[in-house]
Amino acid sequence: MRKRVWIPLVVMAVAAIGFFGVAPGYLEASMNKVDGKPPIPVSAEAKALHATLQIVDLHSDTLMWKRDLLGTTPRGHEDLARLQAGNVALQVFSSVTKTPRGQNYDGNSDATDNITPLVIAQLQPVRTWGSLLQRSLWHATKLDRAVAGSHGGLAKVTDDASLDALLAARTGKSAPVGAMLSIEGLQDLEGKAENLDKLYAAGFRMASMAHFFDNQLAGSMHGIRKGGLTPLGRQVMAKMEDKGMIVDIAHCSHACVADILAAARRPVVSSHGGVQATCKVNRNLTDDEIRGVARTGGVIGIGYWEGAVCDTDPRAVAKAMKHVKDLVGVQTIALGSDYDGATTVRFDTSQLVQVTQALMDAGFTPDEIRAVMGGNALRVIGAGLVPLSQLKPVAAAAP
Repeated sequence: MRKRVWIPLVVMAVAAIGFFGVAPGYLEASMNKVDGKPPIPVSAEAKALHATLQIVDLHSDTLMWKRDLLGTTPRGHEDLARLQAGNVALQVFSSVTKTPRGQNYDGNSDATDNITPLVIAQLQPVRTWGSLLQRSLWHATKLDRAVAGSHGGLAKVTDDASLDALLAARTGKSAPVGAMLSIEGLQDLEGKAENLDKLYAAGFRMASMAHFFDNQLAGSMHGIRKGGLTPLGRQVMAKMEDKGMIVDIAHCSHACVADILAAARRPVVSSHGGVQATCKVNRNLTDDEIRGVARTGGVIGIGYWEGAVCDTDPRAVAKAMKHVKDLVGVQTIALGSDYDGATTVRFDTSQLVQVTQALMDAGFTPDEIRAVMGGNALRVIGAGLVPLSQLKPVAAAAP
């Protein structure tokens, strides 16, 4: 009789070990891939230039996964060692809190959630199982622990002073990698504008209004209604600009993008995506939207996956960037990899010299490449982190 009782218990135990111990890693490995196609040849000139760049990537989803940033797992697209190998100066880490089942670019409701099973399978703290706000706060804790355990290898950026300190430290032999927190869809506010203060206190300094579904702040390009900013969205956007949090239009519906660009008092970013002129996917920006971002003084982070540039070839990345350059100028271009965001790419972050070479091949000058690979993003982030009340008024021009 005892044997009959123990057999199902053993089976359950083995199943639990498989679910909690193996499934999260298997899922991540199956969703964040490098496609294995041949990279483009890299010249000695490109390698030499790349080594001198201050590289900034505006978006990765690495914190969503149960992976040690300081470890050496081959899974996914980035960790500290690969960021260092790619000469990345600053990585913006996004917090993903909810995605719809059957996720697609055309139309998703908010009724289902892929992230809850992942959270449970990864054995995250119980407080994160039913709270989107707590999921973001846990991502901040994960980053803080990685920074603390990195022995100076990772440096958290939360204001202009910490950004300046990072860049100064990168002139030495042991260059740290900067880490800044962002949010992919402000559904993690759980409908309460005051929760923005909790996220700000945890270190979040950038956020998009919506992700793959319409929420209480804005319509998503992939939602059902695809509306503009709601009254709560307008309230939160103004509060973000006041506090020194950068507004991100990635995944916003066209109506949402129009509302943000019309209301913006500070530069806005599109952290990751592409342009419809070179890749006609609905999540990518129209020429009018590119001009709108440029008018705010913001930047557009071009991604490396098929949904952004209709290929994984770095030449497709350079093609999208050249369109932006020709339309509004090189000062509006940045990097927005979407690494570890359930994407398949040609190269991981250790191989970012692929982008440098592709830009050289597309006719970008060394100074233009410096701007694209990080200079433009540093300009926008450095100014965007300063609370509005601390910005010096611009002197009136002499008559």
